[in-house]
Amino acid sequence: MFGTVEIPVWLFVLILLFAAVTAASHLFIPPVRWFLRRRMERAVARLNERLERPIQPFKLARRHDMILRLIYDPAVIEAVSEHASATGMREDVAFSEAKRYAREIVPSFSATAYFGFATRAARWVSTQLYDVRLTGGGEDLARIPHDATVVFVMNHRSNMDYVLVTYLAADRSALAYAVGEWARVRPVSWLLRAMGAYFIRRRSRNPLYRRVLARYVQLAVAGGVTQAIFPEGRLSVDGSVGAAKLGLLSYIAEGGRKGDRPVVFVPVALSYDKVIEDRILIEAAQSGERRYKGSFATGTAFVLRWLWRRLTGQARSFGIAGVAFGTPVPLSDFPLRNDADIARLGQHLMAAIRRRVPLLPVPMLSEALLSGATTRQEAEACFHSRREALSGAGHDVLLVADDPGRTIDAALDMLALRRMISVSPAGRISVRDNARPLLEFYAESVTTALNELDNPASRRDRNIITEKGA
Repeated sequence: MFGTVEIPVWLFVLILLFAAVTAASHLFIPPVRWFLRRRMERAVARLNERLERPIQPFKLARRHDMILRLIYDPAVIEAVSEHASATGMREDVAFSEAKRYAREIVPSFSATAYFGFATRAARWVSTQLYDVRLTGGGEDLARIPHDATVVFVMNHRSNMDYVLVTYLAADRSALAYAVGEWARVRPVSWLLRAMGAYFIRRRSRNPLYRRVLARYVQLAVAGGVTQAIFPEGRLSVDGSVGAAKLGLLSYIAEGGRKGDRPVVFVPVALSYDKVIEDRILIEAAQSGERRYKGSFATGTAFVLRWLWRRLTGQARSFGIAGVAFGTPVPLSDFPLRNDADIARLGQHLMAAIRRRVPLLPVPMLSEALLSGATTRQEAEACFHSRREALSGAGHDVLLVADDPGRTIDAALDMLALRRMISVSPAGRISVRDNARPLLEFYAESVTTALNELDNPASRRDRNIITEKGA
């Protein structure tokens, strides 16, 4: 029993290593984890004092605990049983599948990553690329009950939307985004999970996956987590505000209907003088696929080119990025008896967004050029007439330095710099043949607003929306 045992040095080192790891996991790591957790809780408490809507405990739960809570939820257990019966699969296998979906969906929110890095980076990027303008909605947002779950409902113009809205909402709360398959590329996926984003398969028709996703969203709504969703489901390829896809909207509505918290939707309209992915989107529209073909590689290449231009002093602003908050819409204003009621809610929210889209210099000039303006004077005259009519109807027409003349010049410079137009020494403006789809892409917001002025039915619908949202 007390004899000598000879073992190789490498085996002795391995035994010591395993012993050290075991000792650390049982004796040292738990106190360190407790210490860090306490520090994090104190930091979040200080952070909540300055936020308009404090971070809810649901969002701060450990990812492992949230996954267990989700997969053992009665609704998910029932879905597992139904899936096993429908497919002939063993229930333990179906449960493992549901657990895999839960791990894929559930984020790992870090207040340090969100407020220490993400919001600061979002502020820097947004203000470096654009002249950010926020119009309306501040007073209405302040009147939303503090116990309500707020859902920001936005049109989807660019992947820049995530950055811009994160920056603008930094003093209000931490947003939970639903992001698609494009964001699963590492290390982007790690950062997005730390920021509280949850991943969804937009084209999945697997009923078990849908039930797990729906239940997670409903738990988040019941927990008061501020949501940010893009009901269109994908980037607009023609510049218009599209129809709402009802998947996430129905999950949120169902969670709000069954929960104790009121749910309030806030329409948010976004517009840009330059959409970074505009040519990719137009190519997708022309091919008929309506799919965004950008990639992590193309995004990285854009960032590197822009940084090089900034270092060499050649970087130019992308113009104005306009954000407008609409009138909050309480879920309680809409009876939800069937799918048709959800569809009416989606139509109402998208109409409210469409009505509030800011009208910017490049879209205004693009519409003037497409309407036949061939000189600066004609473009300015068209701009003035459009601005007067649209402003009178309640649309937000944003100017450069509140000066219509400088606004026209800035828009002309941007279109010329992008080689969409050419200006002769005599001042004649010519639209390049390959630039017409781009002009139509940007003019769409102005065209939609003008069509509304010419359509009495649209004005009547707009008044109904205003009355319901008041």
